[in-house]
Amino acid sequence: MVIGGASGIGAEICREMADNGYAVVVGDRNIDAAQALIGELAGTGHAAAQVDVADEASVATFFDSLSQRPGRFDVAVNCAGITVLGLVTELPVAKFRRVVDVCLTGAFLVVQHAARHIADGGAIISLSSLNARQPAVGMSAYCSAKAGLSMLTQVAALELGARGVRVNAIAPGLVRTPLTSGALGVPGVESEYVENVPLGRPGTPGEIADAVLYLARAQWITGEVLDINGGAHMMRYPNVHAHFERSVQAGSPA
Repeated sequence: MVIGGASGIGAEICREMADNGYAVVVGDRNIDAAQALIGELAGTGHAAAQVDVADEASVATFFDSLSQRPGRFDVAVNCAGITVLGLVTELPVAKFRRVVDVCLTGAFLVVQHAARHIADGGAIISLSSLNARQPAVGMSAYCSAKAGLSMLTQVAALELGARGVRVNAIAPGLVRTPLTSGALGVPGVESEYVENVPLGRPGTPGEIADAVLYLARAQWITGEVLDINGGAHMMRYPNVHAHFERSVQAGSPA
């Protein structure tokens, strides 16, 4: 199952898994988009279900429904995420909490309920971020939540290892998706990102999906947060907030 699977990296993960013989359950808040994706996937046995990771009852219902499906539940992938931009001194606490609710507490709920239902020897994979290890001005909520997700991944890996359940995360750098489109639309942001990527380009959703498939099959890897960012973790993170402020000022009337 892939939560947040209806678009962006999640949709590419669904395609990759289906191409490699998995029956995929696409979970997403947008059930219409999830159902549309089902029609594009190779193979048979796919399904769509609505789920909101910030709602514990919704997550529980989603995983309970998985247990009614035929076959083994072997792989859980959580791609759900949101972000906001705002300096620590200005960001409303409600917005901070919303990001943490989705990116950290929501991830905890997915890991918790996946662990209760997944077959022994299965794999739980979360989508983290370069921002789990690299701070960014104006992104306190997202950076904090993703850093917490890294430690959650390791704790869950310790607790579930006796069952052979492997718990890992993937930390992408710059990948053009619906989540990043807003920031990349601000003049100067993408060029500064690329300047700080040693391999000189953004990543693609397909490259992240390849890593998910690898971790789904890798039997002796657990507790890992896999950086896939073209080497950006060795450089510095762009000041997205400063570019945004300049863009706002440039668009303001004289």
